[in-house]
Amino acid sequence: MGIFSGLESLGLGNMKNTSVYVEDEQKKQERELVVRRAEKHQITEEDCVFEKKIRCPVCDEEFKTKMVKTGRAKLIGQDTDLRPKYQGVDSLKYDAILCPYCGYAALNRFFNYMTSAQAKWIQEQISSSFRGVEQSDRPIYTYDEAIMRHKLALLSTVVKKSKASERAYVCLKLAWLSRGKAETLPEDTPDFAHVKEILYKDEMEDLKNAYEGFATAFSKENFPICGMDELTVSYLLADLARQLGEYKEAKKYISRVLTSRESNERIKSKARTLKDKITEDEMAAEQAAAIKRASEK
Repeated sequence: MGIFSGLESLGLGNMKNTSVYVEDEQKKQERELVVRRAEKHQITEEDCVFEKKIRCPVCDEEFKTKMVKTGRAKLIGQDTDLRPKYQGVDSLKYDAILCPYCGYAALNRFFNYMTSAQAKWIQEQISSSFRGVEQSDRPIYTYDEAIMRHKLALLSTVVKKSKASERAYVCLKLAWLSRGKAETLPEDTPDFAHVKEILYKDEMEDLKNAYEGFATAFSKENFPICGMDELTVSYLLADLARQLGEYKEAKKYISRVLTSRESNERIKSKARTLKDKITEDEMAAEQAAAIKRASEK
């Protein structure tokens, strides 16, 4: 029975199934076309990646590396420790550049900064033993490839005696990659729970190293540090300390953000949210410790 049923006696029976809100047919077709196009052109990781030629500052060889197209990936969110999340691609996988010939690797922002002494150290301690890496024809990097490249970047920071901030930044990226791999790990992965546990342990170890490095850089290096101002690094240190259970230090760093005259409302809002999270986590940790003590009696 349509809403216009009962009008048959008036000669309008043919209208009983008429919709109250009739959508213009042309507009309906246009809307459906937009939806089909959106589904057809869903952004994928391959859409966001391109190959760029790079010349190695250590061995002077030219090679190709995969990078994310500027402006192609849409930022859709951020973790509390500033890990960015993009639609269709984890851009973090493409931040480490690796020379397949000599083994030198570094984050994109640091790759070309190289003194002659540092190049010599890389050649003596890495290149002399490096067996080379075959350049893959795959259009994207897997998480395992990305983690390997970032580990080589971390090794290079140690060998070339980089600043604590550069080492810390690579450790932070490694932690984020372990987290990203865990989030996307297929449930049919053999020993799924065990693999997830290993990834979590790797993430926490890298977060610990990142925290220690940034804490050292905070007191010894000039800002900006890795492109971050003092307030951003303070906020980051607060969240890293929180994740590591160092709640006293977390409160100290977040207080810097909240009391600084240079803090804008955006970062203060994030800091207030993080402060609440620190308090919640500390209370939960204390309750868990109390329950454990009680069970041991």
